[in-house]
Parts: sequence; C-alpha cells; structure tokens
Amino acid sequence: MEKCCSTTPEKPDTKGHQHNHSEGDGHDHDGHNHSHDSGDQTVFQMFLPAIISFVLLLIGIGFDNYIKPSWFTGWVRLVWFLAAYIPVGLPVLKDAYKSIIKGDVFSEFFLMSIATIGAFIIGEYPEGVAVMLFYAVGEVFQTMAVSRAKGNIKALLDQRPDEVTIIENNQPKTIKAKEAKIGDTIQLKPGEKLALDGELLSDSASFNTAALTGESKPDTKNKDEIVLAGMINMNSIALVKITTAYEDSKLSKILELVQNATAQKAPTELFIRKFAKVYTPIVVLLAIAICLLPYFFVNDYQFRDWLYRALIFLVISCPCALVISIPLGYFGGIGAASRNGILFKGSNFLDAIAEIQNVVMDKTGTMTEGVFKVQEVTIVSEFNKDEILQMVNVLESKSTHPVATAIHNYVGDINYSIPLENVEEIAGHGLKATVNGKELLVGNFKLMDKFNISYDINHANIVYTVIAVAYDKKFAGYITIADSIKEDAKITVDNLHKMNVKATMLSGDKSTVVKYVADQLGIDNAFGDLLPEDKVNKVKEIKAKNQTVAFVGDGVNDAPVVALSDVGIAMGGLGSDATIETADVVIQDDKPSKIPMAINIGKQTKKIVWQNIILAFAVKAVVLILGAGGLATMWEAVFADVGVALLAILNAVRIQRMKF
Repeated sequence: MEKCCSTTPEKPDTKGHQHNHSEGDGHDHDGHNHSHDSGDQTVFQMFLPAIISFVLLLIGIGFDNYIKPSWFTGWVRLVWFLAAYIPVGLPVLKDAYKSIIKGDVFSEFFLMSIATIGAFIIGEYPEGVAVMLFYAVGEVFQTMAVSRAKGNIKALLDQRPDEVTIIENNQPKTIKAKEAKIGDTIQLKPGEKLALDGELLSDSASFNTAALTGESKPDTKNKDEIVLAGMINMNSIALVKITTAYEDSKLSKILELVQNATAQKAPTELFIRKFAKVYTPIVVLLAIAICLLPYFFVNDYQFRDWLYRALIFLVISCPCALVISIPLGYFGGIGAASRNGILFKGSNFLDAIAEIQNVVMDKTGTMTEGVFKVQEVTIVSEFNKDEILQMVNVLESKSTHPVATAIHNYVGDINYSIPLENVEEIAGHGLKATVNGKELLVGNFKLMDKFNISYDINHANIVYTVIAVAYDKKFAGYITIADSIKEDAKITVDNLHKMNVKATMLSGDKSTVVKYVADQLGIDNAFGDLLPEDKVNKVKEIKAKNQTVAFVGDGVNDAPVVALSDVGIAMGGLGSDATIETADVVIQDDKPSKIPMAINIGKQTKKIVWQNIILAFAVKAVVLILGAGGLATMWEAVFADVGVALLAILNAVRIQRMKF
C-alpha cells in the first residue's frame, strides 16, 4: 500500500532502486497514475471534477427528498447518479485497474472502487457518489498539501536563473546557464541571481545568501573569494569567473540532497508501509466475512443489509490517513528545516535527532569563529625572528587550517624562494618539512615531543592556542593565537540544557584553551589535546553509557567520529563538498544555535507523526466497530476515511508554519 497521492520528487535511493516519481507527474512510487495532477493545474482545475459531481449529487438528493418528480425513478435516477459518479469515480477505477495489472490488488483505489460499486448494486446511489466525491476531494487536498511541502525546494530551484550574461570579446552576451563553461566570465547586475559557482573578479561585492543559508543578511565578498549559485548581487555590477559546471554547483547539490531525502525513510514510515500491505488484504477478507458469515448465525439474514455493512467496513478501513499524513509529516519537517538552513539527508535522521541525549562538538569553527589572530611571537634569541617567521609562513601555506591564515595575515606575503621540500602533515600534531637540508617542525608541543625536541616552556599555563616551532633539531620558539567564541554559542548550550541534552566538547586544541571556552559557555564536559583516534574513543565511552550521541564538526577531518555517532552534524556545509557527503545533517550558515533548532524540529515532527497515528487508529477503530454492528452509515465511514485523512494532513502541514 503506497501513498494515496504522493507527489514528492525522488531520485534513485542508496541501493540503486530507481523511483519513477518526478515532480508533479501525478504518480506514486509504484507508478500508479492519480486522478489529480499537481503540475501546472490551477486549484479550480483540480477541483472541477469534484464540483461537477457535487452539483449533480445535490440536485439528485433534492429530487429524491424534496421535489420528488415522478420521472426521477428507475433508469433515469440511475443514469443521473452515474453522471455524478463518473467525474470523480472514473479516474479511481482506472487507477484500480492499473494497480491490479501491476500486481498491487489491495490498493486504496480497489477499496474505494468495490465499496462504491457495491453501493450502486444495492441501490444506495447517493452514498456511492458521496464516498467517491469525498475521496476525490481528499485526494486534491493531499496533492495540495504535498505541493505546499515542496514549496521551499521550489523556491530554491527558482534561485537558479535559466540565462546568464557572459563577457565575450569584451561584449556582454546572454546564453543559457547550462551552456556556460568553466572559465567564462559572468556579468552580474544588481538584483540578479548567480546561476553557477565561481570566483569573484571584482574588488568586492555584497550578496544576499538567503537561498543557501536561510539568512538574508548581506555577505560581502572580496576579490578571488568563492561565490555560489543562488546568491543575489545587491549593489554594483560584479564579474564572476565560473569555476564549477551548472549541474555541479553547491546549490544543485543542496537541491539534490533535500529532494533525495525522501528516499531515506524513518522507521515509523517504513513500519506503516509494511503494516498497510498486510492490513489491507486482512480488511478485505473481514469485509467478505461480515457479508457472508452471518448467513449461518442470524435468523433474519438479509444479504443487502450485511453487504451494506461490509461496504461501510471497506470505506472505513482505507489507510490513507496513515500512508499520506506520515510521509507528509516527515517531508514537512525536512522542508521546515531546509527553510531554516538545516539540511536533513533523510526522515530517518529526523527521528534519530529527536532522541539525542548528548551533543558532542568540536571547538574550532563550531563553537568558535575559527578566525584566529596572532597574539604574541616569542623566538629564541639564537634564531633570527624574521627568518623563522618566513619559513613558518611558507610551510603553513601548504595547510588549509585557520591557524595558517592567521600566521599569513600576521607575517604577510609568502616568500616562495625559500627551498621547501618533503612537506608532510602529521595528523593531530602539525607540519614537517625540510628547509636548506634542515628539519622544520611547526605544530603543537606533542609534535615537539614526538621528535624529541627539548624546550623549557610551561605551555600548559598559556591560555591561548600555542604553535611551537623547531628548526635544525632545536626549539626555535612559539606563536600564540586566539580565536573568538561565536555570538550565539552560549545560547546554544543553554537551549540544549533546556531540552535535557548534555553538551560535550572534544578538541585537538590544548586543554587550557578548551577548558576556558567550555567554562565560558557552560558546557558539561570538555576534553582537549585529543588526536582523531582519541575523539573516537571518547565518543565510544559516551555511547557505552547508553546515550544517543550527535557529533558536530566540520564533517571532513572528523569523519570517523561522524560515522560512529548516531547523528553526524556538519557545520558550514557551504564550505566543503565533502561535508555534504559525510554528514547526516548539514547546517549551512555555521550557526551553532541551529543545533538545538534541528533537535526541536525532529521532536516536533515526531510528535505530529504520532498524533496522526493515534488519531487515525482511534477513529477508525470506533467507526469500524460501529459499522460492523450496523450502527454506522456510509456517511460516518466517509468521515472515518477522508475526514480523518484531511485532519491528519492539516496536522502534518502545521509543522511548516511553526516558528523554531
């Protein structure tokens, strides 16, 4: 049993199974063709068959109960109600036939078809039309609800202009964005959106990055900095050199990530699907039993009465409320998160993050700005300070670590004439190279210990991050560097504590620095001087206490810890393709306050899903019992099916209106 009217775009799942469902094609996951297409139809067009059916039904009921013309009997009455039935019933009958051909006999289309045809057979024409009419109306509302859930993704798609203006032979030329090549120069006017990732050629430009981060605050970029598809140029004309193909842009990857998220199903969603496949055939067998078994036990058995009860039972049993509202609830959660600059790779991670008990976080770039500044330089007297700094500067140019940027900003231009050879990065320690045939070491004091470099500095008492330098097997001095705490870091930890979630900080930085930051933020536990394998061991220790763990880091260097954690969260997904590949959740704008927001979205999504499950089962159970006992009519059955489905859908889309 699949979704009654799913229109969620899906791509091949992780196991390589191809989902043949494209945006607005009106097909569900098994290719069933639906009566309501969510493509370019207007609301009026979508409701038109139901409106025609509703008008004819009202007139027919008026003829039956009030006007009572003599000619409105027999075949005339049958034809009238058939005319009311066909606009809404024929598409469903077609769907039932197609699903049977494909081997899916017990679909919701089959249930609705036999229930309404049965109503016509026993002469209950108005009720047969009414059941199909309300089912059709429910289908349209379901389609609209799913389309609304996709609204945020469509808004992202709209951020990619179809055309770009490139400079060719010093003349502007407009071409299709997909035809633009790497190396072309785009001319971007104020108010225009960038279609491809590139490198800014102008001295500076301000961009609105709302499509990528959820934040509309202007972001000023300087010459040679990376600018991304979806950014809107705000002030003056900007020139951008294309560095990435259209289909490989960061925005394209984000869109693919969000759209593909529906392929990763939450356990609740998978259970409901399996349940529906078993539940529906059982219900059909029970309906047959309700119709036929009383013949052997009831003295005044009337086939028509018991068939009517069986038909009511079938209408009530349709599990649309569950198989539509639950996936819609999860997709709504994914949409709400992406609207706030948080990307979930699947609804299963919405479930997982709702249960998190301990958020383990990196320090640099997660809770601190990751923008270091040199505070002090201390060089041993036997060495020339300028020469040492020049060597350190050229070696650090081989690293992408923020510390390297800080040293470069302090020292200045890199002297590439320095003969640097055999550069090696030692994980968790620093860099090693050969200069003029002599060994140069730049890193933490563990690096000094590793190479048996003696020093008389008590670095544990220094609050700042310390970069030690050794040259020609001798300790040459150290550089102290400071990083500032992010402005929303404190409120992040406070919000986690309000949710009864612990905060733990793991960092390769020195323990005094880590402890200082942790004390400032109120973090529960903090550990410094950790190698990558030490972080893994710490996370294992936490998990051994039966705590569910989310790890927040850059998603690249901390890949082993991300893999070990229950939920891996990457900060600043715009900075690294590898981040998007590694993490389960990507926070696009580097704000740690999005961590508790992501947990809250997961909790609210799960709450709504369970509300819908309880609502659907409770109402259906009551009306099923009443229907089997002959106490409920087809009208109550309609409410139990379509009414509950609509209530569940309205509840599911509520998450998209929530403020987080």
